[in-house]
Amino acid sequence: MKRFLLFLFLLPILSAFSQTLKVYNLNQEKIRIDGVLDEPAWVKADSISNLTMVEPLENVSPSFRTVVKVLADSKNIYIGVRCYDKHPDKITSYSKIRDSRLYSEDRIKFVFDTNLDERTGYIFAVNPSGTRYDALVSDFGEGENSSWDAIWDARTRIDSKGWTAEIVIPVLSLSFSDVDSWGFNIERKIQRKMETDRWTAVNKNYHVGQVIHAGRISGIPKFNIGIGLVSKFSGIAKLEKSYGEKMEFTPSYSLDFTQRISSDISAELTVNTDFAETEVDTRRTNLTRFPLFFPEKRSFFLEGADIFDFGIGLGHDIVPFFTRRIGLFKHTKVPLIWGTKINGRANNTNFGALISRTDAVSGLVPATTMGAFRVKQNIWKESSVGVLGTFGDPQGRENSWLLGTDFIYQTSEFMGDKNFLAGVWFLFNNRNGLKGDKSAVGFKIDYPNDLWDISLRVKRIGDGFEPSLGYVQRNGIISYHLGADFMPRPKWKLIRQFFFESGWSLITDLHNRWLNYYVFTAPVHFLLESGDRFEFNISPRGENLDEDFEISENVIIKPKAYHWWRYRLEFETASKRIINGQATWWFGSFYDGKLDQLEFWLAVRPSGSVNLSFNYERNIARLPEGNFTQDLFGGKLQFSFTPNFELSSFIQYDSESKSLGTNTRLRWTFSMLGDLFLVYNHNVNKVSRDVWLYDSNQFILKIRYGFWK
Repeated sequence: MKRFLLFLFLLPILSAFSQTLKVYNLNQEKIRIDGVLDEPAWVKADSISNLTMVEPLENVSPSFRTVVKVLADSKNIYIGVRCYDKHPDKITSYSKIRDSRLYSEDRIKFVFDTNLDERTGYIFAVNPSGTRYDALVSDFGEGENSSWDAIWDARTRIDSKGWTAEIVIPVLSLSFSDVDSWGFNIERKIQRKMETDRWTAVNKNYHVGQVIHAGRISGIPKFNIGIGLVSKFSGIAKLEKSYGEKMEFTPSYSLDFTQRISSDISAELTVNTDFAETEVDTRRTNLTRFPLFFPEKRSFFLEGADIFDFGIGLGHDIVPFFTRRIGLFKHTKVPLIWGTKINGRANNTNFGALISRTDAVSGLVPATTMGAFRVKQNIWKESSVGVLGTFGDPQGRENSWLLGTDFIYQTSEFMGDKNFLAGVWFLFNNRNGLKGDKSAVGFKIDYPNDLWDISLRVKRIGDGFEPSLGYVQRNGIISYHLGADFMPRPKWKLIRQFFFESGWSLITDLHNRWLNYYVFTAPVHFLLESGDRFEFNISPRGENLDEDFEISENVIIKPKAYHWWRYRLEFETASKRIINGQATWWFGSFYDGKLDQLEFWLAVRPSGSVNLSFNYERNIARLPEGNFTQDLFGGKLQFSFTPNFELSSFIQYDSESKSLGTNTRLRWTFSMLGDLFLVYNHNVNKVSRDVWLYDSNQFILKIRYGFWK
């Protein structure tokens, strides 16, 4: 009995000890990154000898064993993983394009909490084909900012035992505190079994990005970051021609410097910045009166972007600091002369600041200086309080600024092992000539867990809230939203999980007069064990129009109160298949008429080197004010000789603009610090049923190379 009580007393200690992995210090030993774990160091290193299943069954032995080891020298972290599989011929792996999300294939994903703040982290993932994915922890561990890119490399091998991964991450790619241990967790997905295994956070309520539940890797050495300078030089050559004009040749250059001030503070400077390699935005149809949100894709603004995350429950309705306001105005590029920023952490304080200078564009905008700062203090175990500010205006309007503060309470130990968040935020902006209520305020209460996901959020946005460097979809409103999803997992042979979803939204003006309401229900929504999914939705909606709304050319909906019902049927096939897709049909009433929305998406993966995808959307509206049809088509071809050499071509057409555009890009990553890009853009316009007119084309060559010091 005494021994049993002693065992119970020591169990938490033994459990904590079992979730610590000792890093093997290489000293003079060398590691060749080739996907084969054959160096003596891999044999001598401490290991995670297996993971634990999270999905579909929680806290049971996985289908196959996984072994993980971590090494380090003075400049790099190395990860070696052996993924055993009794049937390696059934391994699912088809992506070879850098930054593929790797949702639907075998992969390993690991996270580092390099500051031990149990809130922020770096996420890396690799599939058996060697495709690399990286991201920043976001949304309090529930989400990932996949637009961030690090300098790192990985190689993989498939053999008779399964597959292996060998990974190197230079520490200059990371910001880290001067500590001898980091938070660490690793997750493996076995796609054909729809199985997820983890080292720690073995709970369906948790995500691998919730580093509060990460284990530890100890014995982190004192890294030698030298003077901590990374310099990148880019040479760019552009050939451009528009209809009726002569072809122009424009050579240019850009310089980028990153200086590590300390291991957890870095400063960046960009000069004559060029974003030629950035992929074009995906076109979308819009049947609302409000602008669509398009995310930031430019690398300079994405580095350290997680520090500028603000508040909780804002979504895309409000983005207080929206970097697309810098260097873009009314779909026109504005030259970025220079930009500088500093990001870092000191003890429990995260901070960041950015300043940029854009050039004048004749007849559009003057030269102007803009910037932002953010300070966020970690408090208690998982919570934070912070302040955000911006200054400057893309149009040069004077006295433009914004200030805001936010408080977020977070715990992943609510009722033992549940997630719970609550937060409140306040914003105020100003600008010469701006009138009305210039403030915005809101709160959110959130219970995001596997069985129940319940949330309440409220936002009040003043009619004078128009931040110069922010995004606001709609001002002068009060928005209420309540969501409640029940997602049981029946112990049935065919069905993996049900999703009984419901949401209620109401938007009023500042005097509490209703403007919109939206109800969403999913009486039928289930995921099969095969990975196929079926959904049926019912959605009553209403809008109280107080002015004319031109929904399509010469189709004008008159002011009055409208009420209608929408229905949706959706079927998605399992993404593990060579050919998979999704079909969606929204139907029912719409204002005083009818609307059918048909959406199709198809992916074809004939081999690991070739991916094709197609999407088509058609809106067929029959209204008393007039009929209209909208078509949108997109297609993408991705071809990869290796994960470091890829060719992609993206074609888009929509019937509203009657414009057909192609964006073709070749990227060759010839070293961790070197890339070559070839980009060709071509656009034509449809002027009649059978006549297409040339609009413009552009050819870009960009070579980027960097140096460590």
